[in-house]
Amino acid sequence: MSRRRTQIAIVGGGPAGLLLGHLLRLEGIDVVIVERASADYVLGRIRAGVLEATLTDLLHRLGIDQRLKAEGLPHDGFYLADGEKLIHIHVGELTGKTVTVYGQTEVTRDLMDAAEDRGLEIVYEAGDVALHDIETEAPYLTYSKDGVEHRLDARFICGCDGFHGPSRKAIPESAGRTYEKVYPFGWLGILADVPPCHHELIYANHPNGFALASMRSASRSRYYIQVPVDEDINQWPDDRLWDELALRLGPEAARHLTRGTAIEKSIAPLRSFVFEPMRYGSLFLAGDSAHIVPPTGAKGLNLAASDVTYLSDALIRYFRSGDGTGIGGYSDRALARVWKSERFSWQLTTLMHRFPATSPFDRRMQQAELDYIAGSRSAQAAIAENYVGLPL
Repeated sequence: MSRRRTQIAIVGGGPAGLLLGHLLRLEGIDVVIVERASADYVLGRIRAGVLEATLTDLLHRLGIDQRLKAEGLPHDGFYLADGEKLIHIHVGELTGKTVTVYGQTEVTRDLMDAAEDRGLEIVYEAGDVALHDIETEAPYLTYSKDGVEHRLDARFICGCDGFHGPSRKAIPESAGRTYEKVYPFGWLGILADVPPCHHELIYANHPNGFALASMRSASRSRYYIQVPVDEDINQWPDDRLWDELALRLGPEAARHLTRGTAIEKSIAPLRSFVFEPMRYGSLFLAGDSAHIVPPTGAKGLNLAASDVTYLSDALIRYFRSGDGTGIGGYSDRALARVWKSERFSWQLTTLMHRFPATSPFDRRMQQAELDYIAGSRSAQAAIAENYVGLPL
């Protein structure tokens, strides 16, 4: 077995692991990222693209924001639609801040491309990754690569390996608690090289179900509709999906809807999930390994960025001065922001979707809430504040 040592071993080479690796390497800390998939597979994951300032500030700090500045689309508002009613949430006016539309795939690509120059080592296609002795101060990883077994010793392990990765599963059941809500529907998404139907996002509540008009660039659009969680994607040829989008988004958006062939089409289930605590011994969890939010609030990647901000600050302090205060408080600090983002995503999901068991009373509550939002600057300000990202 091959054996080596590093200061930090990161499990997972998606954006959370890459961001954390770059931040630690910027301070001269030794890091190795171990990723089970290939680089091409990681880049092939189609994910969200609304970035809070928390994330764009991190990319600027790392000097990895050239393409973001050139290609990112600043947004200072979005719409909530209910029938023919369009409610504009003017985020810029209400908060003085904006978000940026820039695909998660592009963030990942930029971080990958900058890894070699920063001396950030990434081991792709690592099989059978396992964590050992995480309750001690001498944890280690084992994995296989090209038929060779490897052992990677570290002072700390950071699990950035998503919901299905091995990191969270390495924590004894008795040491953690899971909170979960599984929604009875999914999002059927289509990605197409067509201009968006509107320059801002539209979240629509329609009798047939939720719909979202979004984009990845000025020439690439991303649309979603709510479908049953067990829906057969083969029942949704492109033409049927475009027809349904035009219906649910409303007549104004439909007039500007450009149809095109799907580059990618998939159905994603929706769930709210939190695992506590986000630290066990020498293992820290960050991003989707610790929490999942419905995509309605565009918080998944942004929550990973706030986790990484807290965790990198704590680890840098530890290696600079031996101060363990930050690592001791990481879980509580991260979870305080996680639960607020979970609340916002749950609230927006509940407001804008049609649930199978929705009663006439429930529907009138949705309408009353939307009427209140339409006429209340304070309500709009609360939504805007959460949408752009709460303070760290």
